[in-house]
Formats: sequence, C-alpha cells, structure tokens
Amino acid sequence: MQALSGIVVADFTRVLAGPLATQVLGDLGATVIKVERPDGGDDTRAWGPPYAADGQSTYFHAINRNKRSLALDLGSPVGRADARAVADRADVLVENFRPGTMERFGLGYADLVDANPGLVYCSLTGFGAGAGAALPGYDPVVQAVGGLMSVTGPPEEPSKTGVALVDVISGLYLALGVLAALRERDSSGYGQLVEVDLLSCQLASLANLGSAFLHTGVSPRAMGNAHPSIVPYQTFETADRPLMIGCGNDRQWRAMAGVLGRPELADDARFACNPQRVAHREVLIPILSEALAAKSAAEWTELLGAAGIPCGPVNDISAAYELASSLELDPVAPVGPAGVPSAASPLRLSRTPVVYDLAPPQLGADTAAVLRWLAGGPQPGTESGD
Repeated sequence: MQALSGIVVADFTRVLAGPLATQVLGDLGATVIKVERPDGGDDTRAWGPPYAADGQSTYFHAINRNKRSLALDLGSPVGRADARAVADRADVLVENFRPGTMERFGLGYADLVDANPGLVYCSLTGFGAGAGAALPGYDPVVQAVGGLMSVTGPPEEPSKTGVALVDVISGLYLALGVLAALRERDSSGYGQLVEVDLLSCQLASLANLGSAFLHTGVSPRAMGNAHPSIVPYQTFETADRPLMIGCGNDRQWRAMAGVLGRPELADDARFACNPQRVAHREVLIPILSEALAAKSAAEWTELLGAAGIPCGPVNDISAAYELASSLELDPVAPVGPAGVPSAASPLRLSRTPVVYDLAPPQLGADTAAVLRWLAGGPQPGTESGD
C-alpha cells in the first residue's frame, strides 16, 4: 500500500504545472488517468529536441511518469461521455483549461458534484476565473507581469528563470491543495473545489522580497547574484570559476575573514555586523573579490567549508547530479520495467515510499484498459501483471 493507493485521479492537464501536480500524486500511489486529445496529446510531447529513447520529448518525460494515457476527443459526444464516466468514478479531477472550457464539455464542478459528491475538483488557471479568466497563463508571461523578472538577473536586465519556476511552484501548491482536500474528505465524506492560479502562486513565492514591498511600499530591484539584505552572500570569481558564498551571520563572517587571511576586516566598524556590511557592500565586495581570486573554487570550498561557511562552486547540471550521487542522495530513479531514467522525487517516506512503476505513456496506450474499467472491468493498475 502506498500513501494514495486506491485514489483515482482524472488528469485533464497538459504542459507543466498541472502534469507536475498529478505526477506527484502518481508517485504517492494514486492511479492517474491522463486524458489527452487523440491528435497529438499533451503539447509537450512535441516539445523537442531533445527526445528520449522511446521517441517522446524529454520535456514530456519530466512530468508524466506513473500515469496512464486515455485518448479522448472531447469535441465528440462519445468522447465527452467517456470523460464524464471517468470523472464520475474519480476521487480527484485536475484541469488547467481556460475558465469555462470544462463547463462547455459538461465537465465543470457544478456538472459533476451531485453525481460524485466526494470529488476533489482542482482548477488551475493563469490569472483566476474572474476578471483574468481570458488571459492565457504561460509561465514567462506570469514571471514578467508578476514581478519575478524584475528581481532576477543583472540590474537593469530583467531575466526569466532558467526553469519555468512559476509552473513548478504552482504544481506543488496544487498537489498540496489536493492532499488537504482529501484529508478533509476523510472526516466529512465530501470533496470540494480547489482553485490555484499562477499569478497568486508567483506572488506568494516572492517570499522576503514580497514582504519587503508590503511593509515598505518600495519594490525591490534586481541585484544579480547578490542578496539585498545579507553581505557577503553572492557569487565571486575565483582563480578558475565562480563560487557562491552564503555568509549568513556575523560568526560566519569572522571565520571567513580569517580564512581569507584578512582578520582585520572583521573588526573594521564598517564590516563588523551585517547591517554595516550591507551599507558598505561597494567597499567590501572588491576587497573580497581580490582575495578570492588567489585560489581555485575547489580550494576555497574546502577551506571555507572547514570553517563552517556555506559555499560551493557554480555547477552545471551534470556536476549537480554527480554531487548528489556522491552524497548518496540517489538523484536518478529508474522508472518502469525498462528502467527509464527520471529525476527522483525528493520525498522520502519511511513506510509508504514513492513508487516509480510506470514510464511516461505513449499517447492512448491505456485507452482500451480504461474503457474496459468503465464498462465494469478491473480498475487500471489492479489487473494481474499490471
């Protein structure tokens, strides 16, 4: 038994945020039925190169393990009827169409709740179901209008994050909402409507920067790799490559000054405490940069790390996976019988561990099995040998 064994998820999502949320549920043991249009399926199936060995895009592979693909034409009466049958038997339904689309298919929350009162119905939109309903919810657009780009990258050069971070955060919030609603259903017996929008998730994720604005009325600005409230807390060039240093308190600062061979800096009134270091960063950072240029990033990582100062080289993704492996974190999970490589879930549960049973499905691969279930056959995933 897994944490979500027996839970059936009707997944009407595509691209990133919604599929990531339903993959999390599948990792926890839910049976996830991914409903896709027959002519191409999820948009990300075609988002390549690069492609995995099975011919599907690596983008699709990132967020669609532990799912079964049901190809349905929601524009046809038969397709809508089959989709309704899945929804009527599901514990959770997740959709990320524009507001009003599911209602046009007869699959809105109000259409389903009477027949399936225990249904946890989750809608993910870009800008909510009210005044922003007509706006398309694409991650880089939300990063732009939601303020994230204004605080990312070098000063005066607004930048998007390297990963569609708003989608990732929104998918995790959505999965959290599903789990909360399922927990409440345990006591009430009723499902509920869970609504998440990208812009609200973006604003919530601004964390300390959002709080700074709310308390002062001043919008923080982009500072590259520097921190607005802590010094030294940024990247520095070393003899060979950049090094990130996160010196978070005065004790660490004194230790860092000693390792750099400049203990007098810790006693300088301009640098003795963090507020003073922030106020005089333009003076301090060049001094530190000169000292750090004398050794390699690896040498400084060893020396500073031994003194308890958080630091590390700026790795590429290959080096990041190598580091995680060296720390015995098992960052790669082989999925399904073929052992398809996938980024391991960061969740570690001692009694109900994450499962990696199903590789990302080919389009419509499970249509026949799901339709048999709807006709009275066994639930997908419970058949012998499945």
